[in-house]
Amino acid sequence: MIEITPSLLIDERDLQIDFVRASGPGGQNVNKVATAVQLRFDVNASSLPGDVKARLIRLAGNRITSEGVLLIEAKRFRTQEQNREDAIQRFVELVRKSLVKPKARKKTKPTQASKEERLKEKKRRAEIKKLRQERGW
Repeated sequence: MIEITPSLLIDERDLQIDFVRASGPGGQNVNKVATAVQLRFDVNASSLPGDVKARLIRLAGNRITSEGVLLIEAKRFRTQEQNREDAIQRFVELVRKSLVKPKARKKTKPTQASKEERLKEKKRRAEIKKLRQERGW
Protein backbone atom coordinates (compact mmCIF):
# COMPACT_ATOMS: atom_id res chain seq x y z
CA MET A 1 0.00 0.00 0.00
CA ILE A 2 1.20 3.49 -0.89
CA GLU A 3 0.43 6.06 1.80
CA ILE A 4 -0.71 9.37 0.34
CA THR A 5 -1.98 10.70 3.67
CA PRO A 6 -2.59 8.80 6.92
CA SER A 7 -6.24 8.41 5.91
CA LEU A 8 -5.70 7.72 2.17
CA LEU A 9 -3.91 4.61 0.94
CA ILE A 10 -3.61 3.40 -2.65
CA ASP A 11 -2.99 -0.27 -3.40
CA GLU A 12 0.20 -0.85 -5.39
CA ARG A 13 -1.75 -3.26 -7.60
CA ASP A 14 -3.68 -0.24 -8.94
CA LEU A 15 -0.40 1.05 -10.41
CA GLN A 16 0.97 -0.50 -13.56
CA ILE A 17 4.74 -0.10 -13.76
CA ASP A 18 6.60 -0.88 -17.00
CA PHE A 19 10.32 -0.63 -17.66
CA VAL A 20 11.35 0.77 -21.04
CA ARG A 21 14.58 1.87 -22.65
CA ALA A 22 15.55 5.42 -21.82
CA SER A 23 16.58 7.91 -24.47
CA GLY A 24 19.54 10.24 -24.31
CA PRO A 25 23.22 9.77 -23.49
CA GLY A 26 24.52 6.60 -21.88
CA GLY A 27 26.72 4.87 -24.42
CA GLN A 28 26.09 1.23 -25.25
CA ASN A 29 24.32 0.67 -21.95
CA VAL A 30 21.30 2.74 -23.06
CA ASN A 31 20.63 0.30 -25.92
CA LYS A 32 20.72 -2.81 -23.72
CA VAL A 33 19.06 -1.97 -20.41
CA ALA A 34 15.46 -0.87 -19.82
CA THR A 35 15.92 1.54 -16.92
CA ALA A 36 13.23 4.14 -17.62
CA VAL A 37 9.90 3.67 -15.82
CA GLN A 38 6.37 4.27 -17.08
CA LEU A 39 3.84 4.41 -14.25
CA ARG A 40 0.18 4.11 -15.26
CA PHE A 41 -2.77 4.81 -12.96
CA ASP A 42 -6.39 4.59 -14.10
CA VAL A 43 -7.93 7.64 -12.42
CA ASN A 44 -11.53 6.88 -13.43
CA ALA A 45 -11.41 3.30 -12.05
CA SER A 46 -9.67 4.33 -8.82
CA SER A 47 -11.18 4.54 -5.34
CA LEU A 48 -10.46 8.27 -5.03
CA PRO A 49 -13.38 10.62 -4.26
CA GLY A 50 -15.00 12.29 -7.29
CA ASP A 51 -13.78 15.83 -6.58
CA VAL A 52 -10.22 14.56 -6.06
CA LYS A 53 -10.39 12.68 -9.39
CA ALA A 54 -11.49 15.84 -11.19
CA ARG A 55 -8.69 17.93 -9.64
CA LEU A 56 -6.14 15.18 -10.39
CA ILE A 57 -7.18 15.11 -14.05
CA ARG A 58 -6.92 18.90 -14.24
CA LEU A 59 -3.53 18.98 -12.49
CA ALA A 60 -2.11 16.14 -14.60
CA GLY A 61 -2.60 18.15 -17.80
CA ASN A 62 -1.02 16.40 -20.78
CA ARG A 63 0.12 13.45 -18.64
CA ILE A 64 -3.43 12.07 -18.73
CA THR A 65 -4.71 10.09 -21.69
CA SER A 66 -8.14 10.42 -23.28
CA GLU A 67 -9.18 7.22 -21.44
CA GLY A 68 -8.38 8.81 -18.07
CA VAL A 69 -5.09 7.00 -17.45
CA LEU A 70 -2.36 9.00 -15.72
CA LEU A 71 1.08 8.33 -17.26
CA ILE A 72 4.25 9.32 -15.42
CA GLU A 73 7.64 8.69 -17.02
CA ALA A 74 10.78 8.61 -14.90
CA LYS A 75 14.21 8.35 -16.51
CA ARG A 76 16.30 10.67 -14.37
CA PHE A 77 18.45 7.94 -12.81
CA ARG A 78 20.52 5.07 -14.23
CA THR A 79 18.88 2.25 -12.26
CA GLN A 80 15.40 0.78 -12.47
CA GLU A 81 14.87 0.95 -8.72
CA GLN A 82 15.75 4.64 -8.43
CA ASN A 83 13.51 5.51 -11.38
CA ARG A 84 10.69 3.39 -9.91
CA GLU A 85 10.94 5.24 -6.58
CA ASP A 86 11.08 8.58 -8.43
CA ALA A 87 7.92 7.77 -10.43
CA ILE A 88 6.02 6.66 -7.32
CA GLN A 89 7.16 9.76 -5.40
CA ARG A 90 6.01 12.05 -8.24
CA PHE A 91 2.66 10.21 -8.35
CA VAL A 92 2.20 10.63 -4.58
CA GLU A 93 2.99 14.37 -4.79
CA LEU A 94 0.50 14.84 -7.63
CA VAL A 95 -2.26 13.05 -5.68
CA ARG A 96 -1.45 15.09 -2.55
CA LYS A 97 -1.79 18.31 -4.55
CA SER A 98 -5.16 17.15 -5.87
CA LEU A 99 -6.42 16.55 -2.31
CA VAL A 100 -6.19 20.27 -1.51
CA LYS A 101 -9.45 22.04 -2.21
CA PRO A 102 -9.01 25.41 -3.93
CA LYS A 103 -10.03 28.43 -1.91
CA ALA A 104 -13.35 29.87 -3.03
CA ARG A 105 -13.10 33.31 -4.63
CA LYS A 106 -15.07 36.05 -2.95
CA LYS A 107 -16.58 38.67 -5.22
CA THR A 108 -15.48 42.19 -4.35
CA LYS A 109 -16.67 45.61 -5.41
CA PRO A 110 -14.52 48.71 -5.79
CA THR A 111 -14.99 51.22 -2.98
CA GLN A 112 -16.60 54.60 -3.56
CA ALA A 113 -13.28 56.33 -2.86
CA SER A 114 -11.44 54.21 -5.45
CA LYS A 115 -14.14 54.96 -8.05
CA GLU A 116 -13.81 58.70 -7.40
CA GLU A 117 -10.00 58.49 -7.52
CA ARG A 118 -10.17 56.68 -10.87
CA LEU A 119 -12.51 59.28 -12.37
CA LYS A 120 -10.36 62.12 -11.04
CA GLU A 121 -7.26 60.58 -12.68
CA LYS A 122 -9.15 60.13 -15.98
CA LYS A 123 -10.13 63.82 -15.95
CA ARG A 124 -6.54 64.86 -15.21
CA ARG A 125 -5.22 62.76 -18.12
CA ALA A 126 -7.88 64.18 -20.44
CA GLU A 127 -6.83 67.73 -19.52
CA ILE A 128 -3.16 66.93 -20.24
CA LYS A 129 -4.06 65.49 -23.64
CA LYS A 130 -6.31 68.44 -24.44
CA LEU A 131 -3.39 70.84 -23.86
CA ARG A 132 -1.29 68.88 -26.39
CA GLN A 133 -3.79 69.38 -29.19
CA GLU A 134 -2.90 71.79 -31.95
CA ARG A 135 -5.57 74.33 -32.82
CA GLY A 136 -5.48 75.05 -36.54
CA TRP A 137 -7.40 78.34 -36.43
